[in-house]
Amino acid sequence: MTFCFFSAQYLPTPGGVERYTWNLARRCVAAGHRALIVTSALPGLPSRERDADGLEIYRLPAFPVMGGRFPVLRPLAPAEDLWAQGIDFAVIQTRMYTQSVWAARQCRKQDIPALVIDHSTGYMMHGGLGGLLGRWYEHLACGIIRHCGFPFYGVSGDVCRWLGTFGITAAGTLPNAVDPEELTSLAQAEPHTDWRQKLAVPAEGHLIAFVGRLIPEKGAFQLAQAVQQLPGCVLAVAGTGPEEEKLRALGGSVQVLGALPHPQIIQLLDQADCYCLPTEYAEGFPTTLLEAAACRCPIVCTHTAGTGELLPDEDYAVYLEDTRPDTLAAALRTVLADPEAARTRAARTFENLTARFTWQAVFATMMKTAQDARTSAKRS
Repeated sequence: MTFCFFSAQYLPTPGGVERYTWNLARRCVAAGHRALIVTSALPGLPSRERDADGLEIYRLPAFPVMGGRFPVLRPLAPAEDLWAQGIDFAVIQTRMYTQSVWAARQCRKQDIPALVIDHSTGYMMHGGLGGLLGRWYEHLACGIIRHCGFPFYGVSGDVCRWLGTFGITAAGTLPNAVDPEELTSLAQAEPHTDWRQKLAVPAEGHLIAFVGRLIPEKGAFQLAQAVQQLPGCVLAVAGTGPEEEKLRALGGSVQVLGALPHPQIIQLLDQADCYCLPTEYAEGFPTTLLEAAACRCPIVCTHTAGTGELLPDEDYAVYLEDTRPDTLAAALRTVLADPEAARTRAARTFENLTARFTWQAVFATMMKTAQDARTSAKRS
C-alpha cells in the first residue's frame, strides 16, 4: 500500500506532531509499504527528496504565518505529481491548518480514503480580535473537513472530547506513543554525550531537563526562575523559539542548548534527575512526557491532555497546580529530596507506558482502519 501523510510542519522542524508523523511513516516502510509525507517548504531544503528512512517527502510552498508556526499553503500549490503516485490511504494531521483543509478536499475529489488525527485540546489563539477570528476560522476549517466524510481520531481521550466543540464525534484514539526499546538504544548510542559533565553539574547537584518550543505557554522561563532558587541545580533547556534569548540572558544555572538531535535529547532525559513540563499550552499529548517516561525520568508537569492517561495520579508524577516559579521550585524540591520515591513513581509510569503507549499498537490500529476503508471502498 502507498500511504500519504499530510503534516503542515515536519522534520527538521521540532515538535510532537512532526515526530508522530515520522514514527508512523517509517513503520509503514518497515512493514513493506510506501510512505509519502506532504509538508510545507523550508528554506534550503529541496521540494522533493527521499530521506534515510526511505520516506518520500513533498514540500509545498507556503506562507510562514505567525513566525512559521502556522504555515499557509500557497494557492495553486504544484501537486499534480503527488496525485499520480497511486495513494491508497491518507493520514491528515490536525484539523486546523490550511493544508489539512486542502488535503481533505483533494482526497475526497481523488476518492482516496483517509482519516484525520487531531493533537490539541484548545483553540490556537486566545483573546482579542485575533482570538475571535481564530475561533471562527477553526470552526470553518473543521466544518469543511468534516463535510468530506473522513473519521476523526484524537491522540488522547481529552482530544477526542475537545473535538465535540466542533460537533465532531471521534471514531477513536490513536494515542501519541514511543518505542521504549529504541529509546533505550538511543540513550547509549554513539556519539554519547555526558550531559552532567558537559553542563558542569556539581557532584552532589541535580540536572533538570526541559524539552520543547520556547514559547510563553510552555513555561520554560518560569521553570528557569524556579531552578535559580535551588542551589546546585542546573536546568538544561533543549529547544528554540521566541523566548530563547530571554532564557540565555539568565545565564548561570540555566543552560540553553538550542535544537538538539533526537539521540542527544534522549540522552539528556536518560541522565536528568527530573523532567519538568510546566505547560499551559493546548497540548494533545506531549511527546516529551512519553520520552521521559521511557527513560524512567521522574516527571513534574501540569494537568494537560494525555497526562491523566499516562500519569493517572500522584503515584506516577508530581503535578503542578499553577506555574508560578515558587510552585515549580516546591515541586522540584519534592522530587529531589526523596530520590527513592521519585524512582518508584518513574517505574510505575514506565510500566503504564509499555502497556498502553507504543508505536507498534498505534500502527496496528492505523493499518486496520486503512484496510477496512479499502474493503468498504471496493464493496461500494
